[in-house]
Amino acid sequence: MASVDLKDELNCSICLSPYTDPVSLRCGHNFCRSCIVNVLDTQEAAGAYSCPDCRAEYPERPALEKNRKLGNIVERFLSTQPGMEETRIFCTYCTKSPVHAVKSCLQCEISLCDDHLTAHNKSADHILAEPTRTFDNKKCSIHKKVLEYYCPQDAAYLCVSCCLVGKHKRHQVELLNEASEKKKKKLGKYLDELNPQKVEIQTRVQNLQDHKRNIQEKANDKRKNVSKIFMDIKEQLEIAEKKVLSEISRQEEKIVSQISDLIKKLEVQVDELSMKMSHIEEMCHVSDPLRLLQESDIMVRGHRDDEVTEGSGGNIMADTKNVLQQSNQEVTCTDNIMEAEEAPVSDHKMTDDLDDVLISLTIYRSMWDIVTHVTSQLGVHVPDILLDVDTAHRHVEISEDLKTATTTIPTTEEQDRPQSSGRFLNCYQVLSRCGLSSGRHYWEVAWNQIDKFAIGVSYLSIERSGLQSCIGNTDKSWGLTVKYDLYKALHNSGRLIFNVKPTCPSLGVFLDYEVGRLSFYELSDPIRHLHTFTASFTDPLYVILNMSPGASVTITS
Repeated sequence: MASVDLKDELNCSICLSPYTDPVSLRCGHNFCRSCIVNVLDTQEAAGAYSCPDCRAEYPERPALEKNRKLGNIVERFLSTQPGMEETRIFCTYCTKSPVHAVKSCLQCEISLCDDHLTAHNKSADHILAEPTRTFDNKKCSIHKKVLEYYCPQDAAYLCVSCCLVGKHKRHQVELLNEASEKKKKKLGKYLDELNPQKVEIQTRVQNLQDHKRNIQEKANDKRKNVSKIFMDIKEQLEIAEKKVLSEISRQEEKIVSQISDLIKKLEVQVDELSMKMSHIEEMCHVSDPLRLLQESDIMVRGHRDDEVTEGSGGNIMADTKNVLQQSNQEVTCTDNIMEAEEAPVSDHKMTDDLDDVLISLTIYRSMWDIVTHVTSQLGVHVPDILLDVDTAHRHVEISEDLKTATTTIPTTEEQDRPQSSGRFLNCYQVLSRCGLSSGRHYWEVAWNQIDKFAIGVSYLSIERSGLQSCIGNTDKSWGLTVKYDLYKALHNSGRLIFNVKPTCPSLGVFLDYEVGRLSFYELSDPIRHLHTFTASFTDPLYVILNMSPGASVTITS
């Protein structure tokens, strides 16, 4: 009941429906904006204005003030009443309990439910339309009559008076129903035309969604594969680290052991020398010559000096000197025997104790094994590309390791090379020695950033003279030109220029022979994809370099 009472309070007293865009008069009563405007328009002819509720009169047309708070209340109320917010148009005659209207009469400007519509049809043959709250757009703005006709010439809606007088009186007009049926037929044809387009677009959308899911699945698989690869790399790095540390420990243990042995032997020698020195010092203080000579004889272990004879009257100081000399000789001889037998490490050999080269080689081999393992997992081969001197133009110098090509200035003498049917005669180019006829390959080049150069692949049958011999001028070669301010893709005399400035002098090239893909990458940070050629390769592909005078390119991988 409370809901019904509240609804009654929220109904406009003119249309008996919930307020739409409510406005207030100075007397405080509220109405739908369209309802009160229609009333005031009617009162304007009489020249007097009054409130439809309290009959309060206004000497002039009253101003309408928007009642926002009331509008919000109506909106909230209708949102809680199922079905009422859909049409919000009710039967004009059902005032006690609102009933949804099914039609509106344009002549009477009322809305009718099923019951009242039946009675209305018996009384008059008026034009009925879908339920509406605003009738102005259904009537002629000039004659205020119902719009019943349509003028195709002017695309205008007309009342009876418009057809009889005015600019439309000689035009071929149609009843609105007839015009509507024609319009429906045209719209039907148009709909028939749009349906295939819609189906096509929906198919494309579905294909794109499938492609999107496929890419996402591939990306997830790639993430898992990359994570596994890096886990393997971490494990191999740990193994490599242990191997290198073990090598360092092995060298350390060996050298420290040698040093410890030498220290022990030297300590023994020190002890022996200390004992001998102590005995010698003791003998130096002996006053009895006989004792001195006897103990000296014992010390030298039977090695008597030939010059010292029993009963001789030699100088005691001289005998002592000889004894000391013999003692020194004995010590020296003993040391030499020890060195020959034990071969201890001498002090000067301890300067370069650890073998840095061996440690570095262990690290290098470990890293190389990891790289080899990763490339094998990725299915990518890094070929050892060597340049073929027999194909190099006479102004192209090739380094001894066959990895670097440099173009000399044309004014210099040509390289003294034998005649070769495979040598380029006009273009400063060179091919690799071996071709690639299957698999996935990757290599890198570095440019000295002088003028420009081109890198790519070519069939061995590429011409050796004329413009046809330059990279990208026929269907036998594919390449990328690199200059200080641009990149340019070359194939079969086609040129595709990229508005991208080189930021790095190093490039990577990837070839998937079976798939027919040749891609170029700038090895910047991050790595930037430049261009990809797609083709059906039929012959082995050779790496080809083209350089301007002064340019130099090195195959770094």
